[in-house]
Amino acid sequence: MGLTIGVDVGGTKVAAGVVDPAGRIVEKLKRVTPAARADTAVEVIAGVVNELQARHDVDAVGIGTAGFVDQARSTVLFAPNLAWRDEPVKKRVEARIGRPVVVENDANAAAWAEVRRGAARGQQHVVMITVGTGIGAGIVIDGHLYRGRFGSAGEPGHYRVVPDGRLCGCGNRGCWEQYASGNALVAEARDFARREPEAAARLLEIGGGSPDGIDGPAVTRAAREGDMVAIRCFEIIGNWLGAGLADLAAILDPGCFVIGGGVSEAGDLLLKPARAAYENGLTGRSHRKLADVRLAELGPDAGLIGAADLARLG
Repeated sequence: MGLTIGVDVGGTKVAAGVVDPAGRIVEKLKRVTPAARADTAVEVIAGVVNELQARHDVDAVGIGTAGFVDQARSTVLFAPNLAWRDEPVKKRVEARIGRPVVVENDANAAAWAEVRRGAARGQQHVVMITVGTGIGAGIVIDGHLYRGRFGSAGEPGHYRVVPDGRLCGCGNRGCWEQYASGNALVAEARDFARREPEAAARLLEIGGGSPDGIDGPAVTRAAREGDMVAIRCFEIIGNWLGAGLADLAAILDPGCFVIGGGVSEAGDLLLKPARAAYENGLTGRSHRKLADVRLAELGPDAGLIGAADLARLG
C-alpha cells in the first residue's frame, strides 16, 4: 500500500496529513473542530480528506480521536471533547470519501507511531503516556496494540490513586490525571501563587499579575529560567507521574515507557523527577530490570502518523 491519510481529531482542531510508507508527512492541513455537533465534525473530517485526495492518490484513511473506540475500530462509543456518542464514524466518513477507514483512539495511534518510527523503535513491550490536559496512554504488547476485550484499554489516567481525592471530569474522584497532568501542573502553580505571592512573583509576572493567568507554558518558561517555585511544581507532577509508572510496571512489565503530550515538551524538568520516583517506587526494584523512560520523538504529529500507518495495515 502506498500513501495513506492520517487524521488527528481533537477538541479544537482536526489535523490531517498524507503520509508515505516511511512515515514521512507529504502534506498536512488543519481545520477547526465543530465539537458541539457530531454530524458537522464528520463533515469537516471528510472535507479535509477529500481536499488532500484531490492532490494525492491515497489508499486508505486512519482517524485518531480521544475517547472509547469499539473493538471493530469503527464506532466512537464516547469522545469526551466531541459530541460523539455511539457515533458510526467509519461508516459515515467512508460514505463521503470513497476510501476504507480505520478509527482508533488517539493515544493508541501515537503509541503505535513511536514504536514504528519514534522513541520506541525496536521495542516489543511499550507503554506510552501522553501528559497533556489529562493523561492518555497506548499499550503495545508483543509488538501489537493492546486494545482490550471491548476496545477501551489504555486509560490509566482514570485509575484512582487517592481515595476520595480531587473530582475528575470522568465523574470519579482521585484519578491519576488529577495529580500528574497539565491541568494538575497549572493547579499547583496557581495554588502556590495564591498562598505565597512573593515567592511566586515570577509566575505571577508571566501570568499578567493574576494566579488565574498562569498557564502551562508560563510554568515551563519560569522553570527554564530557574524559578524555584515553577521547578517545584514540575517536581510534584513528576513525582506523581513516576509513581504511576511504577504501578504500571508492576502490572505490565514493559521494556520501555515513552512520555509524550504537551507537558513533555518541558523535557527533563518533568522526566528527571518522574524517573527518580519510578525507580524508587518500583516493586522489587533491586531484583529486576528497569524499563527505559524516554521522551517521545514525533511530537504533535505522532497521532496523525500512527493513524495513517494503522490504516495502511488495515
